[in-house]
Amino acid sequence: MTAMTDGLESRLYEAGWRERTGEGPPVRELLESLEEPEQREAALWFHQYVIDGGVDDVSLGVLDWAAAQRLDWNARQADELLGRLAGKRAQVDLLTLLGAFVPLVGPALAAARTAGEYDRGLVRSLRRWLLFTGGRPESMREQLDELAGTEPDATGLSDELLDAFDDYGPAMRAAHGALLAAPGVNDLLWHCMRQDKVRATKRWRKEAATLVNRAEGGPDVVRALLEGMAGQREHHPLAAPTWVGRYTVPGIAAEGNTRLLRGLLWAAADVEADWVVPAVGAVALNAGTGTGGSGGDCRSGRMATTAVAVLGDFGGAQGGPAVDWLGRLQHKIRNRTVVKGVSASLQAVAERAGITPSMLRERAVPSVGLDARGIREQPLADYTAVLSITASAAATLSFRGPQGRVLRSAPKAVREEFGEQLTDIRGALKQLRALMPVERWRLEEHLMAGTRWATGDWEQYYIDHPVTGALARALIWEMSRDGGERWSAGLPERMAGGWALAAADGTALPVTEGALLRLWHPVGAEAEETGAWREELADRELRQPFKQAFREVYPLTRAEEATRTYSNRFAGHILRYPQAKALMVERGWTGSHLGYGDANAAEMVRELPRAGDLPTSEGEFWRARFHVELVERRDADGGLASLCSTDQVRFERRRGARGPWERGDLVDVPPLVLTEAMRDADLFVGVASIGADPQWRDRGAERAYDGYWKRWAFGELTESARIRRESLARLLPRTRIADRVELTDRFLRVRGELRAYKIHLGSGNILMEPNDANLCVVVDRSATGESRERLFLPFEEDGGLLSVIISKAFLLADDTRITDRTITAQIRRDG
Repeated sequence: MTAMTDGLESRLYEAGWRERTGEGPPVRELLESLEEPEQREAALWFHQYVIDGGVDDVSLGVLDWAAAQRLDWNARQADELLGRLAGKRAQVDLLTLLGAFVPLVGPALAAARTAGEYDRGLVRSLRRWLLFTGGRPESMREQLDELAGTEPDATGLSDELLDAFDDYGPAMRAAHGALLAAPGVNDLLWHCMRQDKVRATKRWRKEAATLVNRAEGGPDVVRALLEGMAGQREHHPLAAPTWVGRYTVPGIAAEGNTRLLRGLLWAAADVEADWVVPAVGAVALNAGTGTGGSGGDCRSGRMATTAVAVLGDFGGAQGGPAVDWLGRLQHKIRNRTVVKGVSASLQAVAERAGITPSMLRERAVPSVGLDARGIREQPLADYTAVLSITASAAATLSFRGPQGRVLRSAPKAVREEFGEQLTDIRGALKQLRALMPVERWRLEEHLMAGTRWATGDWEQYYIDHPVTGALARALIWEMSRDGGERWSAGLPERMAGGWALAAADGTALPVTEGALLRLWHPVGAEAEETGAWREELADRELRQPFKQAFREVYPLTRAEEATRTYSNRFAGHILRYPQAKALMVERGWTGSHLGYGDANAAEMVRELPRAGDLPTSEGEFWRARFHVELVERRDADGGLASLCSTDQVRFERRRGARGPWERGDLVDVPPLVLTEAMRDADLFVGVASIGADPQWRDRGAERAYDGYWKRWAFGELTESARIRRESLARLLPRTRIADRVELTDRFLRVRGELRAYKIHLGSGNILMEPNDANLCVVVDRSATGESRERLFLPFEEDGGLLSVIISKAFLLADDTRITDRTITAQIRRDG
């Protein structure tokens, strides 16, 4: 803004004050006495005054006066007025603009009209924002339409459709201009904008189907816009145009495009095409995923719940893929509302099919083109692309050359000649890598629930399945031939004409028709049987997809029998809250965040899986509640908690899917339910406790809870630590440091050349003999898998602590070769 004529600003300010207090004439008398250049300066000054918060009748009246005058504005002044309201240099506050749209915009449009040259993009931004103001004066709309001119894109769509209040709308206009400009598309999109509920009515869907068929390229429009949203990156949709510096939380769409997408999702529901279910599912995943890629919030809750409802509406040929997507969403999304919608959709599809949701999901697992061996081979001239699942259940893609040489990446000849086929098989690899963790989690849920299968279903959907079979064949199964009275366990082995279960003692039992099968769980086994299976897996060096043979068991204690309705087994611990919360969410526990506002306590809740062969109307449902409390905030302004403490674990049950939840006595909790809930709590404490942090005592003035740290860091072992001790007893005799290590009740004692060391089996922290001084050694966990000699580890689901302890043992057994000064200084101090 140019400098004002000497004294004009003070005269304007004084005139305004006198008019407001009734001690002087209207400001207009002063304005009309000025020469035209000074009138323009005055208009610019009052315009800025209102933007800065001086919104009152006097100031707004001056702006109305300025808009009505035929002042000799130039292009620079016109752009200055427009630029205050729109574009990158905008200054106006959202509330100010909403309250004074016409007075603020009026002088800017008058200046643009007089100057003849101005930034039309700024005018177009103002025209879009007019739609969100109250009165929507028609005269103002006409002025904006006239001055905005023709839009730069060729879509011909109304401004309200695919608007510019997020990144999605402009991106779709730019990418699909010709498609969106086709006849009938505008009407279709307007109809979609009117659908703003989770479910669409039959009448709305009938009209949508008519409009999709009537529009030129209607299905292609729906597909392009859904796939665009499926790939939309998280950003800050604007509550106002770009000139307002007040952003909403991260998401993928603002209000207008959210409404549009909800309609497009239901419009897609009646399109018969292979792309429909994947497009709807991908939108659900992107919208339902937590902000930042994880957590219980989601990028667009309304869009996600609508997409999930659409998936639950599919049937026929589209039902299977829809169930596959719903199963994937169930393990990817953590928002409670969306997850409930997923469960409801699965139940709806299952009821239509006459089976349970679990059985429905297992029928929908795709093969991704793999054969019974878990391999897909595709000839590409002299090479063969091989997509496979390894023994460790990892999806890989390799290329076999003419001499049998295996390459990890596609050779140049393949890339140049078979680009389309290469894209296809890489897409299958991506799909397989997304599918494997979902199948791993689904099998673990069946283990936790005790699901039973008939022989035919077990063979078809598990052991012989190209994808699921790679996981299922590494697990221990039980078979019953008498309806579930007696069970025999074994690892699956292929035999002539079918399958057998090979027991730990070497005997094999053929799997016969009419038998029942389920996953073996140590909670129902004798200690001798469990030990035999652990020895067998160690001898075979068979890594299971999740802890099964080495799974912890938590029988009810006397203290829990005494407290009756709650357990204090994992109470009183101090946890690093962000890490603990992430683990809880990963294991399916939901609850509010600690630390925001007055959130000083919360309960994390998990509903334990039920047997997948039971109808949801039958049997009991159980859920666990783990109480946590705020200990320390990350910052002083009410932000997220940095530390929390643990308290009671309680259980609730209900009969049937819709009964009320009632508090349950611990003695009534099924052993499988009790063990799995306590196992999770043990994991949270074992991984996230401050006692597991070897650097805790180096925090200086910020440090607290030293008493707890010492008690936990070197205290009694939990069940998971006892399993770790048992595994080390099997592993260490096979190593070159076997003569330098010994196991005590709580420690792995390592004899080095300079000192002897005690590594705690629960925390991994170290004490040095003879005075039990603490030794802080931080191991790079990314490198712990590469030990100094090859050593098979039967599991690593304890936060990687088993490999950390072994790595520390190898390091300290050869302590004279340690070169890290932070370690050697501690060892030699007081040595």
